Amino acid sequence: MRLVGPSGEQVGIVPLAKALELAQEYDLDLVEVAANARPPVCKLMDYGKFKYESAMKAREARKNQAHTVIKEMKLRPKIDPHDYDTKKGHVVRFLKQGDKVKITIMFRGREQSRPELGYRLLQRLAEDVQDLGFVESNPKQDGRNMIMVLGPHKKKTEAMAEARQAQEARKAEAKANPGKSQNPAEAEAEAAEVDEVPSEAPAEEPAEA
Repeated sequence: MRLVGPSGEQVGIVPLAKALELAQEYDLDLVEVAANARPPVCKLMDYGKFKYESAMKAREARKNQAHTVIKEMKLRPKIDPHDYDTKKGHVVRFLKQGDKVKITIMFRGREQSRPELGYRLLQRLAEDVQDLGFVESNPKQDGRNMIMVLGPHKKKTEAMAEARQAQEARKAEAKANPGKSQNPAEAEAEAAEVDEVPSEAPAEEPAEA
């Protein structure tokens, strides 16, 4: 086998017995790192420490990744101004979090003969949130509904990083001013923050000889 030392130095091609002897001498593990090489490559290392460091790197990598989530918001073509503002507020929050938003206009009864009402409502909503998102999928009729998809300008990872920074800043302020009560709007925003982390397959680890 070709043996690599604990500091990455090339020891050379040695028999298995010699490699095991060196591993015992250094109080390290003999780990096969390239089984398909000719000859196979093994390394002297602390295998427990290697697994721990690999797990920490994988955890850090997952922290910097995130799924893009598609939220859905349903509206009626004759929605009243107060309900519209409430629904728009949810759409704004979703886009700030870096999520896509599927807007569905639901038509009932005679409303189905007035598709232009839904189209105008979707256009209005897209214009109201254009600073945060863009029309990814133009309005289209789907049975009794009309659907449009909005995409965020910010990537999910950027939105998550900003949310963490804002949360840390609020915690630091609360710690510096323990008697100061939190603003209700800030508390609601903090509760609404999304911190989703995707699951991913663990990286392949070398087999211990």
